[in-house]
Amino acid sequence: MILVSDLKKTFIKDGNNIEVLKGLNLEIRRGESLAMLGVSGAGKSTLIHILGALDHPTSGTVLFDDINIFSWDDNKIAKFRNRKIGFVFQLHNLLPEFSALENTMMPALIHGLSRREAKQRAESLLETVGLAHRFTHKSGELSGGEQQRVAVARALVMEPDILLADEPTGNLDTETGKKIEDILLGLNISKKITLVVVTHNKSLADRMQKRVGLRDGRTYDISST
Repeated sequence: MILVSDLKKTFIKDGNNIEVLKGLNLEIRRGESLAMLGVSGAGKSTLIHILGALDHPTSGTVLFDDINIFSWDDNKIAKFRNRKIGFVFQLHNLLPEFSALENTMMPALIHGLSRREAKQRAESLLETVGLAHRFTHKSGELSGGEQQRVAVARALVMEPDILLADEPTGNLDTETGKKIEDILLGLNISKKITLVVVTHNKSLADRMQKRVGLRDGRTYDISST
């Protein structure tokens, strides 16, 4: 489903080139669950931003079902990202002035779905993540775990093929983090969503089908370390 070949990403800071990704190769199959591990600064977040079409590679190729989306213009890439990819970050990034239901509806409304369909999808997803009783609550009225569950529902409202999660349990206590893990892995199995998680959480990584390490801008076989 996703094939990454000789991927490089260089940033320029104070006139100096900083190579973050240095010829990285990776294959992610449809419906697979993949954990990416590595120390801070290894390039995990940079890679997941490129996989999510939030950033462009400096060179190399990233193919989605044999299509190089980075050959498209920004508008077409944005439409692809909205329709095909869901994001869950360490910080939930909910809009504080909106309710849980409204936050969940947002990507669908941006895409152009009717308010009725967006509402139906959002209600169903919030029920799936155990928040049927929290539709009208704003983010400030939700616990950290509830906020992250809203973020998961929001990521899924467009029924994406790929769910990317960057340290989704990093700010949560162990018990709440376990609930988020269960939701993510349950969705991977029940909805066949391709799940890619950046994490420092070894227990979460061990529950994934595949584990890849990042070091010095390249991937390595986690089982060999």
